[in-house]
Amino acid sequence: MVNANKGVFISCDIPMAQYIINMNASFPASDKFIIHDLDSTHMFVQPHEGMIRSQIAKFREDNMLGLT
Repeated sequence: MVNANKGVFISCDIPMAQYIINMNASFPASDKFIIHDLDSTHMFVQPHEGMIRSQIAKFREDNMLGLT
């Protein structure tokens, strides 16, 4: 039997992948969004890319404030 999931392929650098993995780990089991961690820079996630993008944007904004 074939099992198919709808999702989004993410390709990023290692630090951002670790941030996404840690963000996923902070959610309860019913809300986890990573379907499959492919390697250190690629993953397949549920189609919540809007939430992931907004969290990454907030993370970048928070970390850039200290550099200016």
